[in-house]
Amino acid sequence: MAANRVVDPDLQLIREVKQAGGDTLKKCYQCATCSVVCQLSPADRPFPRKEMIMAQWGERDRLVADPDIWLCHQCNDCSIHCPRGARPGDVLAAIRSYTYKHYSFPKFMGRALASPKALPLLVLVPMIILSLCILFSAPVSGDTYEFLTSETIDFNLFLPHKTVDALFVFGNVLIFAFAATGFWRFWKALHTDHPEHQVSFVSGLVMTFTELLTHARFRDCDTNKPRAVGHMILFFGFIGAMVTTGLVLVFYFVPDYMHEWFGVGSATGEFEHLDLPHPVKILGALSGTALLIGGALLIYRRWTNKDQVGANGYADYLFLYVIFFTGLTGMTSWLLRYGGVPMLAYVNYFVHMVCVYFLLWYMPYSKFAHMIYRTMAIVHAKRIGRVARS
Repeated sequence: MAANRVVDPDLQLIREVKQAGGDTLKKCYQCATCSVVCQLSPADRPFPRKEMIMAQWGERDRLVADPDIWLCHQCNDCSIHCPRGARPGDVLAAIRSYTYKHYSFPKFMGRALASPKALPLLVLVPMIILSLCILFSAPVSGDTYEFLTSETIDFNLFLPHKTVDALFVFGNVLIFAFAATGFWRFWKALHTDHPEHQVSFVSGLVMTFTELLTHARFRDCDTNKPRAVGHMILFFGFIGAMVTTGLVLVFYFVPDYMHEWFGVGSATGEFEHLDLPHPVKILGALSGTALLIGGALLIYRRWTNKDQVGANGYADYLFLYVIFFTGLTGMTSWLLRYGGVPMLAYVNYFVHMVCVYFLLWYMPYSKFAHMIYRTMAIVHAKRIGRVARS
């Protein structure tokens, strides 16, 4: 006989899930069509039917510790076949948005990233910080800033690379020190039921990375299969941009700093003016182009086919637009440097850096955090043998 369980509904959870894009939640009448048509759902205790029940009953603690909400890749097969229009895919996307906020530390950051009303202030913060950096660190010649009188467009004169690096390193160390608290709480919550592990952590991690890099689960979708192409292009564009940034940091900036601060080695100018056909520049150009193409494909599908794409909440759109404009302003910064219009190039570069720091500093509290949460949840699922029945 099944054990009795007392349900203590969290009405605020229900309200927030509906506000985040899961407004169709109450239409579900538990026919289980969603679990039957989903190609990603395990045969044992399939999703998303049970998640729809938990959300309708306001079972917050069970939902935010449920790895199955992260096994969902927003295929939307369930939403298209739902006879009641309950759109389970959108509900699970809204639950994931709620999860970012639930585990956020400090809490006010999670609430801010989930609220459109806070967006102006969130944008204003990196704008003010970058403006102060220009004001106090940009080189001055006589009574004016050098970037205003220089015959060449040099972003290092406008926003010195050392300042950018300091913001990047110290800002992200601080943010991820805070974020680690939330990530660790999530990882412990996944193990609440203490299921028996079938494979080691390392094996689970390897299987997870293989699955994510190949986008294997995306290809199992039917309704939303075209999304896999755009997502893969965007994904590898972002990875390429990270690798490009890392190469420049390791092979140019670090040796330069070591020489300046400790007298070790010699200053290098190899990466000072990266132009084609330098391999790093090629990688950067290809990565930026991939961000634009992948982002444009995903945005276009959202504009033209919202019903099939799904995940139409505020958090979904905010992340997609920010990463698209990060790629767009990055590419135009490169092109405008050759255009001979200094102020246009500098303004564009300023907007690009605002997008970059918005994306990075707020990462643990926005949909960008799904990279961490989904990875941890899939690793856990692999370890306990929770795999798709297909």
